[in-house]
Amino acid sequence: MNSSPSHRSSVVVAELGPTNTGKTYRAIERMLEHDTGMMGLPLRLLAREVYDRVTARVGEGRVALMTGEEKRIPPRPDYWICTVEAMPTDKPVDFLAVDEIQLAAHRERGHVFTDRLLHARGRRETWFLGADTMRPMVQALIPHASVKRATRLSQLRFTGHRSLKSLPPRSAVVAFSADRVYELAETLRRLRGGVAVVLGALSPRTRNAQVAMYQSGEVQYLVATDAIGMGLNLDLNHVAFAGLSKFDGAEQRDLFPDELAQIAGRAGRHLNDGSFGTLNTLPELSPRVVSAIESHRFPAVRSLIWRNPALDFSHPDALLESLSQAPRHNAFVRVERADDYDALSKLALVPAIREVATDRARVELLWQVCQVPDFRKGLFGLHVSLLRETFLQLTAGDGKLDQDWMSRQVSPLDDVSGDIHTLMDRLAAIRIWTYISHRSSWLHDAEQWQERTRHIEDALGDALHERLVERFVQRAARRSARRFVRATTTATAATSDSPFAKLGQLLGETSGADGGLMTEEQFVQRVVDATHETFEVDASGNISFEGQPLARLVRGKDRRSPQIALAEPEVWTGGARRQVERRLVALARDLVTEAMGGFPSESLTGAGRSGAMRGLAYRLAEGLGIISQGEAREQWGLLDAEERERLKALGVREGQRFVYVAEALAPQALARRCMLTALFQQRPAPKGVPQEPVLDVSGPGAGNARAFGYEVLGTVALRIDLVERISESLRHPHGARQVHALMQELQLESGVRARVLRALGGQAGGDPAKRRRRRRRGKAPAAAPSGSHGQPPRAAAHPTPQSGEG
Repeated sequence: MNSSPSHRSSVVVAELGPTNTGKTYRAIERMLEHDTGMMGLPLRLLAREVYDRVTARVGEGRVALMTGEEKRIPPRPDYWICTVEAMPTDKPVDFLAVDEIQLAAHRERGHVFTDRLLHARGRRETWFLGADTMRPMVQALIPHASVKRATRLSQLRFTGHRSLKSLPPRSAVVAFSADRVYELAETLRRLRGGVAVVLGALSPRTRNAQVAMYQSGEVQYLVATDAIGMGLNLDLNHVAFAGLSKFDGAEQRDLFPDELAQIAGRAGRHLNDGSFGTLNTLPELSPRVVSAIESHRFPAVRSLIWRNPALDFSHPDALLESLSQAPRHNAFVRVERADDYDALSKLALVPAIREVATDRARVELLWQVCQVPDFRKGLFGLHVSLLRETFLQLTAGDGKLDQDWMSRQVSPLDDVSGDIHTLMDRLAAIRIWTYISHRSSWLHDAEQWQERTRHIEDALGDALHERLVERFVQRAARRSARRFVRATTTATAATSDSPFAKLGQLLGETSGADGGLMTEEQFVQRVVDATHETFEVDASGNISFEGQPLARLVRGKDRRSPQIALAEPEVWTGGARRQVERRLVALARDLVTEAMGGFPSESLTGAGRSGAMRGLAYRLAEGLGIISQGEAREQWGLLDAEERERLKALGVREGQRFVYVAEALAPQALARRCMLTALFQQRPAPKGVPQEPVLDVSGPGAGNARAFGYEVLGTVALRIDLVERISESLRHPHGARQVHALMQELQLESGVRARVLRALGGQAGGDPAKRRRRRRRGKAPAAAPSGSHGQPPRAAAHPTPQSGEG
């Protein structure tokens, strides 16, 4: 990403339009056509949803998630899914997108979106997504941008007043305070048996559990705040407003028509029409507002919120002055209020802080401390006091936060007792410490604090979900009150033949906190949050989690698309099943990527690639990273020098008999290939595959050897990595001794050895010393035919050939 406003080499596209136009979907698809990419989303809940969608496509090993309080960063991510504030602006990527760009007009957060609009660019392509009201601003600020109007995929119509009792199934009721949400949810529970609840203050795991419960059909109604308005994909048919005004942090005000439309537009997904209306406790919407919402036409945004990006860190007063600087462009309005500025204004008056904030580094640190979010949204003075103590500790002693002080702040929050309001308050508080824990330079043992705060947040989230279910879902309507007995306490007691026998017995209606019991939701979250290494996948595709059977891979449309079958699916509630299956789909994608040696096939088959590149990448993907020279010859010859260099950088090699991804010949990759092949062919892999270097294929089934990573040569099949090693050596001027050593290592009979060498274009002679004596007598054999431009392999821990120029 380039942060210079003068950077114009990137193609800039603005996709603007109403909800349910497929903007985010198209942006994800376009990002995956590039080698690297980044998306900035307005909410961490939406960031997590997009992360789930992307990892289900390419696996978790290639995708990073970054928000203020959650970071999941694999060793070498290609794609970054972030909240807009958390986007790492110094990381270059080919494709960059920012969603809901109309939030540049938001009175508190708008300056961040404005900054991204002005400065954030992908190296090759940049997309801005949002409402059509941003069209004039985009055209004025980025005149070279290609502005496209996205059309809604379904109709949205107004249906007037309804009572709670008359709401159709698959409805969401939207209110604008937590108390009102709970009141409505309680009423709907009595009328309909159960509802899911979504508020912006929920932790991702609580929100995901609630949404999964709704999406799976366990409950037919949802009560939410306007947190559902920012792109969360829900199967809604109808949205009913329980209020038409909200407190926006400064005042109670009526919602603007475009804000109502953003929420109402959640009804009707894809090609299914949706409807919206109000509860009969509210006055009718005016015909003018209804018409605007149905036709998606609203007044254009005329000004954006701006903050001076050139800050003066010489002194706290100078920093305040630079933050107060007015914009010079008439399209911008300086941010009126923000928590970080308000905190700085108060802390700059504290004598103890003025004494130490005397140089650039200290003032910059003070500004970083002021940007710690106030998730509690209570008495601002308490938050400022916390920031004061944090800064003074960071500028004293060893420059780290005191461990005992941290523990005194965090430990009281590690308590899952209490009602919904109590748990919500603790969740808000622990989010502050989760945020602080990710400022690694502030802490001793930052990873330990990150783990501890996340554990507390997860425990509070699980407890909150339980309370919400207990209060708003009639127990008779839901099976998830059953609990898993922890595996550590039941492994010896289990007697069932079920795959869950070792995992734990499913009990009936068990309530109350029991240290020996684990709810379904808790177990699901352990699976969802688990890293790739936590799962075990055997050669038959059986998936275990923490040593216990969980699911198995089953045949898909091809080897690259295995499907998931949960062990005993009937024991899962619908929401739990959806979450576990999503995580395991991402795991399956990672397994395919392993088999392909990490080859990023999706990014090489996009519309921006040449036909030759797309064709070759498709064939390599189809062959799990290995294809014959015959399959590759035509398209390989059409590649230009830049494309060959790109493939070479990705590990693609032009060998003597194959074009392959170097790591696809590694032992682990070959093992994954054999598993996926056996799974697709629905028959076991040949005995010894892939550990044995040589297979006897004199009987039937010889033609199937290549699918498992072997090449048939006479009556035997050699593993492809060895075929390439021998072939490379045969074409090297001094490779005869290496070939002889390999032949001895393989222990092939002389007749078989001769047939193998002849098939590879070499000579059947054995000892190279004897061949030298024959050459001195004038009986040297003719030179072996030349092959491709490959270079001989380097010695390695596993026999992976290294090719040179393609």
